Order: sequence, then structure tokens, then C-alpha cells
Amino acid sequence: MQAGRDDVRSGTTLYRGGAVYSPAHPAAQAMLTVGAEVVWVGSDEAAGAYADAADEVVELDGGLVTPAFVDAHAHVTETGLALTGVDLTQARSVTDVLDRVAQAAQRAQDPVLGHGWDERHWPEQRPPTRSELDRAGSGVAVYLARVDVHSAVVSTALAERFGLPDKAGWSVDGRVERDAHHAARRLTRETLSASRRQELQRRALHAAAAAGIGTVHEMSAPHIAPTDDLVGLAELAASDPLPTVVPYRGTLVTDAAELERVVAELPRGLVGLAGDLCADGSVGSHTCGLRSPYADLDSAGPSARGHVYLTAQQVGDHLVACTRAGLQGGMHVIGDGALDVVLAGLESAADVVGLSALRRARHRLEHVELVDSEAVARLAQLGLTASVQPAFDAAWGGSDGMYAERLGVERALAMNPLASLARAGVPLALGSDSPVTPFDPWGWVRAAAFHHNPEHRLSARAAFTSATRGGHRAAGHDTGGVLAPGAPATLAVWDVTELVVQVPDDRLSAWSTDPRSGTPVLPDVSPGAPRPTCRRTLVDGIAVFQS
Repeated sequence: MQAGRDDVRSGTTLYRGGAVYSPAHPAAQAMLTVGAEVVWVGSDEAAGAYADAADEVVELDGGLVTPAFVDAHAHVTETGLALTGVDLTQARSVTDVLDRVAQAAQRAQDPVLGHGWDERHWPEQRPPTRSELDRAGSGVAVYLARVDVHSAVVSTALAERFGLPDKAGWSVDGRVERDAHHAARRLTRETLSASRRQELQRRALHAAAAAGIGTVHEMSAPHIAPTDDLVGLAELAASDPLPTVVPYRGTLVTDAAELERVVAELPRGLVGLAGDLCADGSVGSHTCGLRSPYADLDSAGPSARGHVYLTAQQVGDHLVACTRAGLQGGMHVIGDGALDVVLAGLESAADVVGLSALRRARHRLEHVELVDSEAVARLAQLGLTASVQPAFDAAWGGSDGMYAERLGVERALAMNPLASLARAGVPLALGSDSPVTPFDPWGWVRAAAFHHNPEHRLSARAAFTSATRGGHRAAGHDTGGVLAPGAPATLAVWDVTELVVQVPDDRLSAWSTDPRSGTPVLPDVSPGAPRPTCRRTLVDGIAVFQS
């Protein structure tokens, strides 16, 4: 039986003998929490006065206490499926994939669900075909998502079960994208039992907690999972000692009446009709909407510029309805062509509700990868938050990565301009898009600080703030993500090897252990430096992870 939240909240806990990340107390070595609240931050010498009265004294042994991270874009049930399904992230050939499918089929899995393949690294330079999956799976239904989860390959049994050949995006070789992929993904998830879904969600949230993540923004959508999935997840996170879940639902609405009907079926704590409301697809699957054709496709083909799924009218109507209802609105947008449409819709919404009202609504866009300087300025003017994934650049950026293959080097190096967004005043929140990339918050900070294009790099401290406090602000909360008296006891304790960043980069030199600097310490995130290890994660004083 799972312990309830009230059963596991800590009493009075003193942390001492290390470093506490608290901008208000930059030289802090100790901290005291009582229940769900931080009540004191200060020096080890002063901490002695609290030791005898504390229910627990945590000796940091040179470790670090920080605010818990916020994953501003994740898919919890999908992550659970990836953690328990056929892992294709390390597959190195079509034959390797087929062997793994055959093993899963022999274990009587039906459907066989897999995730993470990337054909670019395989000698065949292609995914498995439908006929190959039929043979490997011995006739069972098979669904294998590409690493970006915007396309997949499926077997005949699954295609026929869900009527995929009649939908846009179907290919006779079993590759599915757009409507066909959305149907396959949604329907395989709708077959999950309530108990299985809860098992997957708990598994994923435990993994987040073990990574020092205290809050997860769940990006639910009709093409990903049924409404019950989001409702059950919100109930689970509210009752069990798990990271906080901030629920979003990517459902498009046209007016106030439709919004009211949609929201009535969703969790009471719904923050917005935003997230994976897709204005386009992904670069890797050739489905994000571009102004200019993909570099590796026939420019004369009908899909050479990818796809834009929404019109400016739809975007505008949706955001007007959300603004008037006091909900966040927003959508997934990656390509510059799709962003043009979204910005036109935002500006039309501002004409209806007024720019001030639109800005107060704190609408958000997910990914925002291919954005030029003019679009950055428009995002800032409209008051948008950018929910970004620096790990995308780490995985696929640079002059020889997947983005360069798909778009050419010039466009690839222009992607994910984090520094330009921040300088323009666009608030940033960092996330994983798990299971696309893993729960690895220090990896996000590293990827933002060491972007492939030096012009797009954030300072490491700015990246850390975007991965903690920025996530709370992205959900409309101005509190959270700090450690100071009166703040929530939502924190992570880390074993670290080095708290001084010693790299020739003046953007990082502000990280210093010198108390006179006025700057709190953080770990070295430069390439090659060891990752901090999470020892404990607390959410409102509740231990959601203990090593």
C-alpha cells in the first residue's frame, strides 16, 4: 500500500556542512526546514543552535542543496511506456530492431510497443518495413516510435486494427506520420487498463524524482492519450509521495462554449489548453513546417516544406477563448513556417482581447526551435514564454548533426537561439520532452551553457534558473524555485565533486565559492565534468526520492 502525502512529510530537518543555493544568502552552508517550509538559511556556525531541536540532521559532507528542478515539458505515461517497452535507443541496425521485436513477441506482448529508433546511424539508413515487422512479430501488432515520437513504423496487424491505411500520413511500407501516426499512438494508449496506466505513471515519476525533479509539466493531448490518462495522473500525483504534476491538455477550442465543455472533463487543477497542441511536427520526421524546403528532400515534392497543422484563424480563436477564461493557451511549434502562422494568430488574438490582456495570460509555446530575430522580438512583445529543450541541440545540433542533414548547416546553427530569446526578455523554461530525451536536468543546463553555436549559449547560472524558477513561472506561479525563509521545502540534495567552474568563459566566471562575490555556488557543468548525483528530493517537505 502506498503511503499518503501526509504520512511522509518530514518534521524539522537541518541540512549542514555543504553549500545551499540561495541567491538571498550566497554564502549559505546550512538550512532548516519545518514541514513544508524553509524557515532558515545561514552558516554552519549559526546552524549549531538548531541541531538539538531538529528531528533529523542531514550532514551534507560538502554536498549541495538546490531548489528541485522543474521539467517544463514531459509525457509521463509515454515515459513509463518507454521505460518498460522495447528500448530502441541503442539499436544499431534494422536487424537489431527486428531481433528485439521478436524477443518481445515471444514474451506474448501484444501490441509490441517500442521507442527511440533513429535510422541515421544504421547501415541500412532506413527504418524496418511493415513486412519485416510482420515476420519478426509473428503476426502480432507492433508500434515502434521514432526517437522524436512524430513518426513510427507499424505492422500490418496494428495498421488493420486501427484503420491506418485510410488516414493521411500512411505509407504502404508501414511508416506513419501526421493523422495516421496520431491514430496509432492514441489507440495503443487507449487500450491500457487503469492499473497498468497508473503503474507506468508511477514508474516515470519515480525516475523524475531520482533525477532531482520536483515538478513535471504534463503535456497531454488527444492524439497522445485519452482524457482519463490526465485525470488519473493528476489524482495519483496529488495522493502519493511523487513530484508535483502541472496538467496541460493540448485540445483546440474555437470559443468559450467549447472551452467550457472541454475543461469540464479535465482535472480541476488544469493550468492551460496548451502544450502538445501541435502547429507542426518535428525536424527528424520531416514534419515540422518550414519556410524553405528540407535540404535532404526533393524540393518539388508536396511535403518538401513539412506540414503546418493549424491556421492563423484557429490559433487566434483558441487564444482568445483561453485568455477570456483565464487559462494559459499555447502550442507546439518548431519550424519557422509554422511559427509565422502561430504569430499571426497571436496578433489577431491581441487585436480582439487587447495586448495587455494577452500578455497577462502568460501564454506559452513549446520548442520554438527555428526562430529568427524578428520573430524573437514579436514573441517578447506578445508576452510569450518559450518552453525549450536544450538537449535537442546537444543531441542533434551542430554543423554535422541531424539538423544539419535535414536543413543544411546555416539553418541548423541558427536553431534554438536561447541567448537571443533571453536577451529580448522572452522568459525561458527548460524541459526534456521525455521520453524524447531523458530526465537529466544538469544535462539541460550543460547543453544550454555549451550550445553548439556559441552565440546561442546561456550563462550556466541563467540556464539553472530557467530549469528551476523558470519552470514555475511558465505555469503562472511567481513563487517556487528558490530557497529562502518562507519558501516551499521543495529541494534536491546533491553529491558533487566540484563547485567552482574553471573554464575560460566570462559568462561562467560568476560562479565562485568566494562569499564576497555575492553569487551562490553551483556544480561545474562543463563538458567532461562529472554529473552531480541526487541523494534526496523533497516536494513541500515530502521525500519523493531518497538514495
